[in-house]
Amino acid sequence: MLKDLIIRAEEPADYKNTELMAMRSFFNKYGPAADEHFLIRIIRESEDYIPQISRIAEYNGKIVGAVYYTKAWIVDGDIRHDVITFGPLAVEPTMEGNDIGGALMRETIKLAKEAGFSGIVLMGEPNYYPRFGFERGVKYGITDEMGNTWDSLMCLPLNDDFSNIKGKLIESKDFEKLDDKERLKEINREFPKYRVVKVQEGFMQIFEQHLGVVESVKDDIYTVRYWELLIPAKLSEDINEKPQKGSDVQFIWNHKGESTITKVFKNLLE
Repeated sequence: MLKDLIIRAEEPADYKNTELMAMRSFFNKYGPAADEHFLIRIIRESEDYIPQISRIAEYNGKIVGAVYYTKAWIVDGDIRHDVITFGPLAVEPTMEGNDIGGALMRETIKLAKEAGFSGIVLMGEPNYYPRFGFERGVKYGITDEMGNTWDSLMCLPLNDDFSNIKGKLIESKDFEKLDDKERLKEINREFPKYRVVKVQEGFMQIFEQHLGVVESVKDDIYTVRYWELLIPAKLSEDINEKPQKGSDVQFIWNHKGESTITKVFKNLLE
C-alpha cells in the first residue's frame, strides 16, 4: 500500500475528478467506453446512497480511487431484510498494483460494521472479493432478483443478524436510470474523449488483462502504451499473431516484473 495514501469522505469539490477517474478505470473494460462515471452521478442523487461509509482515495493531491455504497434488500416472499451493496469500486488505471482498491475495501468494511449494517451483498469479480472475506451467495441462500446463483453474487456478513437472511437481492431502482443513453451522451461532453475500443462481438469482459497499443518494437521487447504509461512486454508463447508498431493488443501487466502480450486484436469500431 502507498505510504501517503489518504482514504477520506468525498466532498463536492471532488465530484468531477472522481467521475473522470472512474471513467478511466472502466473504459473499454466491460464493453466499448464506460458508464460508471454516470452511475456515480446517479448514486449521489439517490435516496439510497450511503455517503457515511463511501470513500475516495487520494495520493499526492490526486484522486486515485473511490467506492460508493447504497442500500439494498434481500426479499423472501413478504419478508424484507435491509443490507448494503457497493459499486463502482474504481481505481485510477495508471496507479493499479498499489492496493488502492484493497485499502478502500478494508476501510469501508470496517465503517459498515461499526455503523451496524448486517451485511454486504454484491455482484462483482469472484476472483477478487474473497480476499476480503466475501463468500458465494448460494452458501447463504441468496440469489439475484431472478433467482439465479452466480459465482459473482457474493456476501459478507457483518453481524449475527445476517444468519437470518436469505432470499433475492434487490438493488436500488435508481440504477435503472443508467438506461438513459441521452443523458449519458450529454454527460460525456464534460469529459475528455478517449479512444473507444471493441475487442469482440457480443459480451465483452476484460478481467485481469488490459488493452493497449504497441508503441515500438526493439528485438523481442514490445513497448505497449497503456493510458499515459509505456510498459515493456514480451510475447506469450501461444500468441495468435506477432504484433507490429500500432497493433492493438491484450496484455498481462506485471507491476513488479515482465509484462506479457497475450493477443493481437482488431478494433471492431475502426
